[in-house]
Amino acid sequence: MTAAVEPFVHPALFYRDAREYLAGTVPFVRAALAAGEPVAVAVPAENLRLIEAELGADAGRVRLLDMREAGRNPGRIIPGVLRAFADAQPPGRRVRIVGEPVWYGRTPAEYAACVQHEALINAAFRGREVSVLCPYDAGRLDERALADAHATHPVVVPAGSTEARISAGYAPERVHARYNEPLPPVPGALSVPFTAPTLSRARHAASAEGARLGLDRRRLEDLALVAAELTTNSVVHGGGSGELRVWAEDGRVVCEVRDGGRMDDPLAGRRPAARDQRGGRGLLMVNLIADLVRVHTGPHGTTIRAWLPR
Repeated sequence: MTAAVEPFVHPALFYRDAREYLAGTVPFVRAALAAGEPVAVAVPAENLRLIEAELGADAGRVRLLDMREAGRNPGRIIPGVLRAFADAQPPGRRVRIVGEPVWYGRTPAEYAACVQHEALINAAFRGREVSVLCPYDAGRLDERALADAHATHPVVVPAGSTEARISAGYAPERVHARYNEPLPPVPGALSVPFTAPTLSRARHAASAEGARLGLDRRRLEDLALVAAELTTNSVVHGGGSGELRVWAEDGRVVCEVRDGGRMDDPLAGRRPAARDQRGGRGLLMVNLIADLVRVHTGPHGTTIRAWLPR
């Protein structure tokens, strides 16, 4: 009996310079075009320009996205970039995507979210005819990032090579759990406890604090929505109560909600909502709005922290 082959393909491509980058990514794109397969490239702008120039006239047949914008929050890459493209294609053909969520200069909080995102891609696309190629800058990323890439990708392409190898360190569930890191309280933040009858008061308190911290009108609307979705989730799914906190940090405003519930679904907030779906969109909306979302969940409760630009 022959074992079934997983149709989802998720290699990590290690590169050290522009030549190796193009040697690993452009043939992947051209193979898709030759096979009549839909293909997208979502990488940082400087690398997007390299690929676009190398493709020449064929670039017009490729969906091109600046990952610094589309994937600033790693939590929205699966629903807002990868699934958004793959789900829009007609059935029966493999979909190919070049996705580069980890780049040199990501903050520590962003990096942790990136690793969890890479680990969850495998579950999000299991059983689907999709290939997602993830480039990693082996010349500038540190050893931890390269080791994590081996843990989140079942196959890897070493720098300077075009041959994929099975990753001996592949362990996506383990690495996702390792980055389920506690989010320590920040002193001096506005703190508002809430229950179902006080949800409106908590949301208005968050908006008032956001205005005091310098958010413009559009970002205040985003903050109000984030606060409303997270606090409502806590009342419905997190034991009926929680604590809302708001503060300024590194030029952004942070909204955090803590409650006594436990989040058991690691893909919560990372699945696109079905057209006829009622409810269940709260964390997805937060991921699509915020610059960054970090989640810590465990037996003693859940903390969700969302960063909004000022």
